[in-house]
Amino acid sequence: MTSIKLNSRSLKSLLAIVSLAGTFLAGCDSLPGRPTQAELPLRPSNVTDFATLYGENCAGCHGADGKSGAAIAMNNPVYLAIIDDASMRRVIANGSPGTAMPPFAQSAGGPLTDRQIDLLMRGIRKSWTGAPGAAEGAPPYFSSTAGDSSRGAQVYATSCQSCHGPDGRGGSAGSIEDASYLSLISNQYLRTIVIAGRPDIGHPDWKHDVSGQPLTPEQVSDVVAWLASKRPPPPLAQSN
Repeated sequence: MTSIKLNSRSLKSLLAIVSLAGTFLAGCDSLPGRPTQAELPLRPSNVTDFATLYGENCAGCHGADGKSGAAIAMNNPVYLAIIDDASMRRVIANGSPGTAMPPFAQSAGGPLTDRQIDLLMRGIRKSWTGAPGAAEGAPPYFSSTAGDSSRGAQVYATSCQSCHGPDGRGGSAGSIEDASYLSLISNQYLRTIVIAGRPDIGHPDWKHDVSGQPLTPEQVSDVVAWLASKRPPPPLAQSN
């Protein structure tokens, strides 16, 4: 076995080389154009800014300012008053079956953590909840009993027909018996729109319809049943 002995000069030279190499390696972190840690983008699961979360996950359907999107407005005090936190969380996390609303919770295949969903809920309520009493006397968000479509036809004729036309086929407002439209929304969505309206596009809520009389909970359920009766049956599964 060969023994290697370093004299003091050789040892000093080796230490100098190691020190110089360390300096070069450390300098790599400060090369021109190299981003700092603060400039590196956050992992999607680490985003906690409400505006970013809403803009990237919700604005495409619900509008940049919580209104004027294809889906129900978040910037609607009546809607925010009738839906409780548990229901809102369930819709965000698990989506809404029968509609175009997908699940956003990671546990359901979506991109958001539980914390991010909580941040979204708090941000929506903080940004757009209106004055107290906006939904005073409103029918409940859910109904455990089905309405009567025959009675609903009369409710529609009295409260909705002047805008949506006879039998829902369109008037000054769009058709609401369109098969494609009804196939993309659920009965709960219909109920929510009847109660909360779409003030961002001129659709009145339950107490400001053209009849001048607020709709009762029974009337809301009945007109929803009538609207649902216009929905085409799902296509039959094809067998091989």
